[in-house]
Amino acid sequence: MQTIGPAANLHSRREREVRKVLKGLAFISPWLIGFFAFGVLPILASFYFSLTTYSVLQAPRWTGLDNYVHLLANDRLFRVSLGNTLYYTFFSNLIGGFVALFLAMLLNMNVRFLSLYRTVFYVPVVVPTVASAIIWLWLFNPQYGIFNFILSVFGVRPIPWLTSPEWSKPSLVLMSLWSVGNAIVIFLAALQDIPRELMEAAELDGASAWQKVWRIQIPLISSVIFFNLVIGLIGSFQVFSQAYVMTGGGPADSTLFYALYLYQNAFEFLKMGYASAQAWILFIIILFVSLLVFKSSNRWVYYAGR
Repeated sequence: MQTIGPAANLHSRREREVRKVLKGLAFISPWLIGFFAFGVLPILASFYFSLTTYSVLQAPRWTGLDNYVHLLANDRLFRVSLGNTLYYTFFSNLIGGFVALFLAMLLNMNVRFLSLYRTVFYVPVVVPTVASAIIWLWLFNPQYGIFNFILSVFGVRPIPWLTSPEWSKPSLVLMSLWSVGNAIVIFLAALQDIPRELMEAAELDGASAWQKVWRIQIPLISSVIFFNLVIGLIGSFQVFSQAYVMTGGGPADSTLFYALYLYQNAFEFLKMGYASAQAWILFIIILFVSLLVFKSSNRWVYYAGR
């Protein structure tokens, strides 16, 4: 009777493992094809186009780093759009984060109709961006808008919201508070996950409401604050639709955000190579800011078990 040796057993096991891997790859091949066709290849193509002069209507012509040099050294609108985006990113995340956390803490106080309030705060998130922009255009109307009507009741002069370079960016920051529902729901879930025993023990020790918030709640939800901050930064650096629909970048380029200027170069001026270089610079900026936030998280983010 012939016996199978250890080497034959090992070879047989390897063949079975190879077949399993090949079957697995066959099952996920549609996703792999889509990932490479619509993910990896466009990314590589955009990097190549960023090193060329490419108008879509003609073949790309190699120019090396000229697009990057011109953007960083000579393009005034590039600096303006980057400054506008940094302004919006800073204030929309700062104010929006505080508002979302404050509202989540209010909703965490055993209020009645909690499900209704959650729905009310979350509904603006699912409203289409263009529809929201049309609503806010009416609210910001300097003559007939409801904001200026309310101000007139208190004797305050009308504010030229979107028609003034000084007020246009603050107006869009104010509009960004309309969609803090995502952050509110996430904050509320984290707050309700805090053990009640900790809050009760703090009350027995005589802790004030502010001490419970600052010493217990905020440290325990710091990881959620970190998550919302990263997501908010990435999203606000790519702000586009509001300015495109409501102002077109005006007045006086005060709402010309980075993504809007990128869109104009790519699809209005047909400078696709130039726009590709902008996209890669934006990617580097977002990556750098994200890495800074991740690096700083060791100092202020608390994880259970550490």
